[in-house]
Amino acid sequence: MDLRVFTEPQQGATYETLLRVAKAAEDLDYGAFFRSDHYMHMGSADGLPGPTDAWITLAGLARETDRIRLGTLMTAGTFRLPGVLAIQVAQVDQMSGGRVELGLGSGWYEAEHEAYGIPFPKEKFGRLEEQLAVITGLWNTPVGETFTYEGEFYQLKDSPALPKPAQSKVPVLIGGHGAKRTPALAARYADEFNIPFASLADTEQQFQRVRAAAERAGRDADDLVYSNALVACVGRTDLEVKRRADAIGRDVEELKANGLAGSPAEVAERIAEYQGVGSQRMYLQMLDLDDLDHLELIASAVMPQVE
Repeated sequence: MDLRVFTEPQQGATYETLLRVAKAAEDLDYGAFFRSDHYMHMGSADGLPGPTDAWITLAGLARETDRIRLGTLMTAGTFRLPGVLAIQVAQVDQMSGGRVELGLGSGWYEAEHEAYGIPFPKEKFGRLEEQLAVITGLWNTPVGETFTYEGEFYQLKDSPALPKPAQSKVPVLIGGHGAKRTPALAARYADEFNIPFASLADTEQQFQRVRAAAERAGRDADDLVYSNALVACVGRTDLEVKRRADAIGRDVEELKANGLAGSPAEVAERIAEYQGVGSQRMYLQMLDLDDLDHLELIASAVMPQVE
C-alpha cells in the first residue's frame, strides 16, 4: 500500500506552508505530495491568506524537492485550456526530473468560478473527454510531427506538440463516483483510478465498474492502479485523536466511520480493509498543515504496518 499526502490549500495555506509539508513528506518517505486545484475555500474556513495556484505551486516544489512525486487531485478542467495545460504539466515534469502526475477532473465548484470570472460551462464532461484526448495526443505526437484535433469544444491545427514531458508517460489520474461515463473514460485514458471519500462498499463497486470498463475496452484491468482518498486523523491516544479532530472541526466518530481515524493500529486495520477490496494506494487528506507531527506519526507507526 502506497501512502501519499493530499492537501487542500484553498482552506488556507501559503506556498511556504506547502513547501514545509512537501519536504517533510519527502523526508518521511511518503510516496507523493498531491494538492487540490481550487481558488476558493469551502465550509467554515476563512481561506486566508488566499488561494495558491496548483501548477505554480508544483513548479516551485519541483525545484525544491528531490525525490517525492508531485501531482493534483484533481486539476479542474474548467480552469485551463488543454493545450496550455499540456505545456504546463510537461514543463513542470521537466523541472522535477520526471516526478509529475496529472489528475484531471471536469471542475465542479461553481462559486469559485463566479468569484474569479472563470466560465462555468453546462457541458463539462464532454469537455473533459476532449481535454484528455488533446493533452495525451500532444504528448504522444513524435517530435518533428504535428498534432491536429477537431472536436466539438476544442480545435487544434498543426500544433508542434511541444514541449515533451521528461517522463515517457506522465501518469494520468481520473476519478469520481459516476457509474457509466467515468469508468469508460478511465478505461480509455487513465493510468490510475481514484475514488474520493467513499465507503468500502462504494469503493469495491466502483473499482469493479472500472475493471469491467477496461476489459470492454480491450485493456487489462490490472494495467490501472486503484486508489482512495480519505481524511486522516491519527493519534497515539484517544485524547490526541480528539485534539486533531477538533483542530479540523470534525467529530471523531464521524471520522472513524468515513475516514481514517483512531490509533495507528486502528488506521492500519482500516487501510487493510480498503486494500481488501482492491485499493493499492491511499491519499491521506491532511487538513491541518501546521501539524507536521501528524505526518511523522503516520510514517513511523502506520506506514510499517501497511507496507
